[in-house]
Amino acid sequence: MSANPAKFVWYDLMTTDDKAAASFYGNVIGWSTQDSGQAKPYTILSMGSAMVGGLMPIPPDAGPGARPTWLGYIGVDDVDVYAEKVKAAGGAVHRAPEDIPNVGRFAVCSDPTGAAFLLFAGMSNQEPANTANAPGHIGWHELHAGDLDSAWEFYSGLFGWTKGEGMDMGPMGVYQMFMTGGEWPVGGMMKKMPETPAPFWLYYFNVDAIDAALERAKAGGGQLVTGPMEVPGGLWVVQCTDPQGAIFAMVAPKR
Repeated sequence: MSANPAKFVWYDLMTTDDKAAASFYGNVIGWSTQDSGQAKPYTILSMGSAMVGGLMPIPPDAGPGARPTWLGYIGVDDVDVYAEKVKAAGGAVHRAPEDIPNVGRFAVCSDPTGAAFLLFAGMSNQEPANTANAPGHIGWHELHAGDLDSAWEFYSGLFGWTKGEGMDMGPMGVYQMFMTGGEWPVGGMMKKMPETPAPFWLYYFNVDAIDAALERAKAGGGQLVTGPMEVPGGLWVVQCTDPQGAIFAMVAPKR
């Protein structure tokens, strides 16, 4: 078992139109794209020389009703062991551990409230670079949970995450920040809104200025869900959907 807390190491978009999505996010976030060379269609998203994530068509085995969505990979040292730990902790394994040739091993899971994530062990032991504030990288990880207490118990117990500040949001409950090692929180957890159909993870992509990024998203066929809103630390955020319907968020140091 790894002694260090597990971190998010990769992000995937499953979508109904991978070419259109690649164009949209390239314009909005600034990512470049490259075919992975794998047997199945898969596009690598990069910011400069740094690979950030990937996108692919929704797989046929995703099941009926699978919608475009962003998924985060949590890095562990043994996917098979952690898949069993997920089940023992009340989560589910939807796709058993399997290999990605020359890349690593993964499993598709969900927490006890139904929010999906992936386990991943790469062939190299390289830690993800600290790019929390760099444009085009992922600046925040937000869980909209079915139940905050049980979700916290699940993730902290499995991955060694620790609590940061907890903010009282009144009728909306507590917004619990969390850390995966290091001095600063990398995300937050909250009980999902009643109108939100199901629990999910929301990923915030760093951009230089929120208003300009929002205009690029709208011009490309995206839609605003909430914001712009100022959050602690003087940052600005928006939540949007892309043209295919996947929800994503953006964060910037200025309007």
